[in-house]
Amino acid sequence: MKITLDLHIHSVYSKDSVNTIDTITRRIKEAGFHGYALADHDTIEGLPEALEKKGDLVVVPAIEVTARAAHILALDPNETIPIGLSVAETIEKIHEQGATAVLAHPYGLPRSWVSINNMKDASLDAVEVANSAQIPYGYICSLNRKLAEELNLPVTGGSDAHIPDTIGRGYTIIDTPSPELCDVIDSIRKGRTEAGGSGISIYERYKKLLKIM
Repeated sequence: MKITLDLHIHSVYSKDSVNTIDTITRRIKEAGFHGYALADHDTIEGLPEALEKKGDLVVVPAIEVTARAAHILALDPNETIPIGLSVAETIEKIHEQGATAVLAHPYGLPRSWVSINNMKDASLDAVEVANSAQIPYGYICSLNRKLAEELNLPVTGGSDAHIPDTIGRGYTIIDTPSPELCDVIDSIRKGRTEAGGSGISIYERYKKLLKIM
């Protein structure tokens, strides 16, 4: 079966997001998606609420870890990861928990602009190639895809939404035996994925800034 997930959404548990869990749930259902990953910045505080309110949605527990010069999405973590470690150290901490490490927005100034040589030795599990917050969207996606190809890694996509308007703008289509979390993550690691979406507008960027100020 194929399911569509937005694998990068932030909630009010991130300091720079206004999305409540209820809003995320509603918007994901309105988009016709099967679920999402809650990937707040350096915290898993919102995961209990997300899992409690998921209903028939697939909710992938996640966290966006702030490493040096990059951000790493940990899928299905048990606990938070220290911030400010190197990419390799961050991924090692993620793997120690049995979680999956996805390089978020590889080329997304001012947040990150990675070196492929550093990534080759980092033991990543996948690369987020479609991130709706990156600009210019099409060009940056092409850079991300080239990186994933050079590293021979699976691809993912997500909206990186901080406001309700952009939830579902980026997505991952996963060919999975079932919607159970273990099968979904295993399918991501095995590269049974497609990533797509579109960028957010200048107006939506401005709206985000207004809402979080």
